[in-house]
Amino acid sequence: MLSVVCPIYNEEKYIGKCIESILAQDYPKDDFEVLFVDGMRVDKTREIVAKYAAQYPFIRLIDNPHKIVPYAMNIGIKAAKGDVIMRLDAHAAYAGNYISALVSALENYHADNVGAVCRTDVLRKTPKSLAIREVLSNRFGVGNSTFRVGIKGAQEVETVPFGCWKKEVFDKYGMYDERLVRNQDIELNKRIIRGGGKIVIIPDTYSVYYARETYKSLAKNNFANGRWNILTVYYTKELRSLSIRHFVPLLFTLSLALPLVLGICWHPFFYVPIMALFVYMLVFSVVCVSLTLSKGLDFIYLLGSFITLHIAYGCGSLMGLIELLLQRYRADF
Repeated sequence: MLSVVCPIYNEEKYIGKCIESILAQDYPKDDFEVLFVDGMRVDKTREIVAKYAAQYPFIRLIDNPHKIVPYAMNIGIKAAKGDVIMRLDAHAAYAGNYISALVSALENYHADNVGAVCRTDVLRKTPKSLAIREVLSNRFGVGNSTFRVGIKGAQEVETVPFGCWKKEVFDKYGMYDERLVRNQDIELNKRIIRGGGKIVIIPDTYSVYYARETYKSLAKNNFANGRWNILTVYYTKELRSLSIRHFVPLLFTLSLALPLVLGICWHPFFYVPIMALFVYMLVFSVVCVSLTLSKGLDFIYLLGSFITLHIAYGCGSLMGLIELLLQRYRADF
């Protein structure tokens, strides 16, 4: 039996598309259950899920008083009746063969976790939101994130979104780390790999993740992502919990911030951030021109999206670093 675990929290805009895509799966409905683990935010998410649960007996609604994702996953895994666990996200929709393809691949590749490519889309198609969508799928925006930029064939990777495990994997490698507000999936996958396990991504299916559609929401989300990169390493005491690409925006931000501070002592340092910004704007202007010509996207919105993503992510990482330094300072005194 398969148990699908889906954390939900303030997903009113997206939950309907998510559930409809689950109902449209070609996997036999008498051999799976869907557990929506609710963080109990005051919107209509719970009400919407409850209506579906009343109609479809394989849908269950479970409370998550701790609200955050790792608690939701652990609650769902413990409550699951199946010997195979799949983690889905309410912010996404899934191709009709998503569940069956991942369950089959789990056996065929003898993997500990299997996932697929995650395409990025937006609900409202505007010049700005389409630019944001492109940036979140572009190598210059998300680095070498395999599941975002696409694959040609099945391959071993460091992490996948919305994966599929045999339940025994959690007995062997441990449950989700409940200290982590972000990065809980990649931390678990990295832990599996360090323990000798195998993570596989397949090209046979896909999910569609609905991205933030404004600069404000893009910045807020990626600031939090950047901050939790630092906190994840701190809590796990493992630099290998993440990848090098997660820290590139921090290095860029430091290349701007540190010379400004050092420039107080020696003025030539002020030229370093100017040169760094010049090179950044030159490179990404070329990238944006190319995307404008090839895909008909708005140049200004593209450039604004890249800048918002990178600066917010880098500043979030810098804030996480500052928080830890202040915490260490207070502990010493």
